[in-house]
Amino acid sequence: MALLRRDLLGYTPLYAEKLDPSLSSIGDSKESFYFGSLEGVLAQRYPNQWPSEGILPSWRQTMETYYKNVLSVGRKLLGLIALALDLDEDFFEKVGALNDPTAVVRLLRYPGEVISSDVETYGASAHSDYGMVTLLLTDGVPGLQVCRDKSKQPHIWEDVPGIKGAFIVNIGDMMERWTNGLFRSTLHRVMPVGKERYSVVFFLDPNPDCNVKCLESCCSETCPPRYFFLNLNPI
Repeated sequence: MALLRRDLLGYTPLYAEKLDPSLSSIGDSKESFYFGSLEGVLAQRYPNQWPSEGILPSWRQTMETYYKNVLSVGRKLLGLIALALDLDEDFFEKVGALNDPTAVVRLLRYPGEVISSDVETYGASAHSDYGMVTLLLTDGVPGLQVCRDKSKQPHIWEDVPGIKGAFIVNIGDMMERWTNGLFRSTLHRVMPVGKERYSVVFFLDPNPDCNVKCLESCCSETCPPRYFFLNLNPI
């Protein structure tokens, strides 16, 4: 609790968050720890909170190494997405998205208990991530589910199997808007399965000053931009 979340970064206790606010439950059954940029303007503006070396020897070094490695993977992934959209492989670098990006790691623990009550309990209630892409590692314990078509009711949920050595990749809301709906954000949730579960999430979002607008390769006269964008940064 000494590292309780501040400016998003730090520790979040059990039931302190509810990703689907329409639910009547007390909160999602999970606890987490956030850390973000290691250098640059964002690192200075939003400094990470770390436990002392005496409590967790080498832990900070391990986490920082993971951050750097997964950021490299995320950059390569965005290059592949750019090529799939008929753009230059370095498109997202050219527009400044990867110049001091907003990249955050979230370490998650789900207790996993299935509670018998009138209110359904979720490890993480249904939501989509709000940024560009999310890279997820799991420990192989089931519970993650996705809904392929979030526009249809009722939602149909499918279990996502864990593949050792592989990332699960979610498209975020910003990428859906950037691509004019061609790449749709992934509605997902985590259900308790009676077993403790751990996962590591990496959210890769652009630099806050990046100008986001509908990609030319994703719109036309017959498919005009569906979303409007405002630059809220002061001039």
